[in-house]
Amino acid sequence: MIPNVRWQDILDIIVVAFIIYRIFVVIKGTRAIQLLLGLVIVMFAFAIAKRLELFTLSWIFNSFIGSIVFVVIVIFQDDLRRLLLALGRSPFFRKISYVKETLFLDELMNACLVMKKRTMGALIVIEREVGLEEFMEAGVRFDAEVNAELVVSIFQFASPLHDGAMIIREGRIVSAGCVLPLTTADEIDKSLGTRHRAAIGITEVTDAVSIVVSEERGVISYAQHGQIHGNISTDELRRVLKEVLS
Repeated sequence: MIPNVRWQDILDIIVVAFIIYRIFVVIKGTRAIQLLLGLVIVMFAFAIAKRLELFTLSWIFNSFIGSIVFVVIVIFQDDLRRLLLALGRSPFFRKISYVKETLFLDELMNACLVMKKRTMGALIVIEREVGLEEFMEAGVRFDAEVNAELVVSIFQFASPLHDGAMIIREGRIVSAGCVLPLTTADEIDKSLGTRHRAAIGITEVTDAVSIVVSEERGVISYAQHGQIHGNISTDELRRVLKEVLS
């Protein structure tokens, strides 16, 4: 006989499945996936030890599991923050109108093309749902429409702001010369410089998207969700940003 299934039970299953799915999506390719696999192995070994009545081993596992929560919070605080931010993202609201988005992307792509040709280094961060106010404190405040000439002038070598990051919010430049956190991921290409590591780092702790123009090679890259995608065209970058902003 099939037991009665309430609508609350179905809702419960859907919510739990969604949370588990989001967790796996966020931690895929990060240090957290290694942690999860390690925990699975430990729990499996603990179950075997209990089953075989290995009391000393069971006591060790018991002690380990009791303190692992605090160890995880300390060691993987960045990954946990990223996870919580990702779970809280809302895909239902647009911040930029279609017309404003098109103009903003046109100017930004033109600036990237100019800087690519001139091999000018640049780091541009586009804010999404998670605010970047704390990273703007060390920079210089702006309130200007995204304009190709302005973007290029900020990243010229003679500019005192060229080494920092530019932050864009709702299609407007709100800060430049900002200091961003560097990625601590072990699997990052060792040849990547500080600018690229900062581009990755900001996307590990927020839901922002960052754009990098290499000063050495004149290559355009973008970072999202802690992953960097290098040597892309402005057409591909435009497509990615349109998806992000929609």
